[in-house]
Amino acid sequence: MKANGDIIVETRDLVKVYGDGVEVRALDGVSIQVRRGEMVSVMGPSGSGKSTLLHLLGALDRPTSGQVIVNGQDLATVRNLDRFRAQTVGFVFQLHNLIPTLTAEENVEVPLYEARMGPRARRKRARELLELVGLAGRERHLPNMLSGGERQRVAIARALANEPAIVLADEPTGELDSERSREIISLMHRLNHELGTTFIVVTHDPNVARQTDRILILDSGRVVAEHLTTDPYAEDLRTLRDSPLGRALLNGTEADLVAGGVVLVRGGQPTEAGRWLMEILRSV
Repeated sequence: MKANGDIIVETRDLVKVYGDGVEVRALDGVSIQVRRGEMVSVMGPSGSGKSTLLHLLGALDRPTSGQVIVNGQDLATVRNLDRFRAQTVGFVFQLHNLIPTLTAEENVEVPLYEARMGPRARRKRARELLELVGLAGRERHLPNMLSGGERQRVAIARALANEPAIVLADEPTGELDSERSREIISLMHRLNHELGTTFIVVTHDPNVARQTDRILILDSGRVVAEHLTTDPYAEDLRTLRDSPLGRALLNGTEADLVAGGVVLVRGGQPTEAGRWLMEILRSV
């Protein structure tokens, strides 16, 4: 499902400062918009403000200044943030955060207690969601009986329990191998398209980010770039540009640089092939 044009998440000049003595400016004037039904990834180096942004969007923390508007509500005016989170936001964390003594079904039911559903209705909803994420037949398994990928599927089912307006995922594939990572991001992509759920995904993995509709790049608490992921070849070039090879070529840090038998830099000067590749990488 494509975004329909409604703005579901907006920040205006968002600032978050930590510390009493030496202040750390985690976010420095961030203004973004996310449309309903969109799947957006947030990338950037460690300490760039990615997780801080997600925490503010999910009302887990308050900004130092600026506005956060989610589903038409200015979070500064919301009196009961716990209820708001329960009704509006789903969370998926890197370490799934399942309750180890509860079964998969019972873990998915946890958010439903806020909805005041009866036991039978909660069980039915949990089982429907576990089937949706490919875990039919695993309802009675405890987390330690499930693989890492299966535990993350349970976490995604739990995030969807109350039909949230948005799902915020913080490095949802960070603890998984490449095959399980592909499975999880493919699942989220399918749910985004089938259900129209808005996803905002913090990730360090370009292979995850390229499967979203749009990528935001944070650095030093600011949005320094953003682009749509409509061209897979351009995404390949961006991945190369941001790799150690691309950075070494563009920053001129190597006296001699050879890749795949092709000499790109000799004696500190780019060769014809090196100049050609530099021009391409600078264009994306």
